[in-house]
Amino acid sequence: MIKSMTAFAKVSHSLDALTVDMTVRAYNSRSLDFSIYLPEVCQPFEEEIKKIMGQFHTRGRIEIRVNLEDQSLEQDLFEVDIIKAKAYYNALKTVQETLSLSGGIALETVLGAKQVIVAAKPEINLELIRSALGDTARTAAEALDRMRKSEGENLYQDLARRISGIEQRMQGVEEQARTIPEVYKARLKERLAVLTSEDGECFDPVRLAQETALLADRSDVSEEIVRVHSHIKMFREVMDENESQGRKLNFLIQEFNREFNTIGSKAGNATLSHAVVDLKSELEKIREQVQNIE
Repeated sequence: MIKSMTAFAKVSHSLDALTVDMTVRAYNSRSLDFSIYLPEVCQPFEEEIKKIMGQFHTRGRIEIRVNLEDQSLEQDLFEVDIIKAKAYYNALKTVQETLSLSGGIALETVLGAKQVIVAAKPEINLELIRSALGDTARTAAEALDRMRKSEGENLYQDLARRISGIEQRMQGVEEQARTIPEVYKARLKERLAVLTSEDGECFDPVRLAQETALLADRSDVSEEIVRVHSHIKMFREVMDENESQGRKLNFLIQEFNREFNTIGSKAGNATLSHAVVDLKSELEKIREQVQNIE
């Protein structure tokens, strides 16, 4: 099954007081690499997120952004420094007694001391964060994988259509290829005429044999045509494989291009040359699509 390397997913997962929002974008890349942006408290779990993503994806640059909301941290929690409060109260009593001041010491006076009542530092539950992140990453990886498969199906249909187009175009190439020997035969006769007319001397049989062999080789594209059809068959087989196909298809495109270049260099007429140009143009469109395949 073909999977696209370009995709997008956004998921949200809640666990107790935690809510994790994760956005994942995937782009083309020759290998699997990550760009991860995490809140500081989540950074210890970066490698675990990569490992989960790697279970579903083998190629592509994956960008992950995480936002963590902990509702327990939003509660108005305070704590009292009893030791400091007592010390401050005793200090006030000492001042009162020393100066013979009357009256009691009000609660507001004690509370007015700095750092007697302070905001509490809530404990961070790392295990809860780990669990929430893991569940969110797995859900995001699955969602991204579904989108990659969906996009891959579109790529499959397009590639199947284009490779069939190349197969059809090859029929015209084969027809035109049958005219190549006649073209080169005419060229050989012209060369023979030149060789036998120079200064009235007889032509060199060794040179004639060389020219004949060279032109015969240039006029034969049957091997290239056979290889092209073999590549078409393999291209379709690779598209139906379950494993990642991007690298294999890219290699086959290089092989297609090599055969088309050879046929073009042996073309004996403009019609065949134009047919090869059309083939290479269609192959380039296929190459662009293959770059998106995992």
